[in-house]
Amino acid sequence: MRIQESAENYLETILILQKRNGMVRSVDIASELSFSKPSVSVAMKNLRLNGYIEIDRDGHISLLEKGQEIAEKIYERHRLLSDYLTALGVDPAVAKEDACRIEHVISNETFAAIKAHVNHPSAEQLDGNTLLKHK
Repeated sequence: MRIQESAENYLETILILQKRNGMVRSVDIASELSFSKPSVSVAMKNLRLNGYIEIDRDGHISLLEKGQEIAEKIYERHRLLSDYLTALGVDPAVAKEDACRIEHVISNETFAAIKAHVNHPSAEQLDGNTLLKHK
């Protein structure tokens, strides 16, 4: 199932904030993304109604299984693409911005090929010029 890029960004942000802070509230997401609190509240309501997140009575947000899957997929793409572009010589800030755009539109096939290339460099790259070895 394909969801909108904005929903993917919200899910990825929830995952990142969970890793960083343990728990996440709408105000944390608004702060992280520099969005208004009302905009984030509307987005959280939509994500909750579509079964991607749950919000407890204290306002803590948790990813449900399908939200977790999407968040992890987007986060992996973001990290690998950002690192790869940086290894190619792209300024880290530009690489991060570009990865943020690419991560939503790149096909599964192309991402898998890039991931395989990064994880299994060719013989030419093993001579000391390896671009990147993703963790």
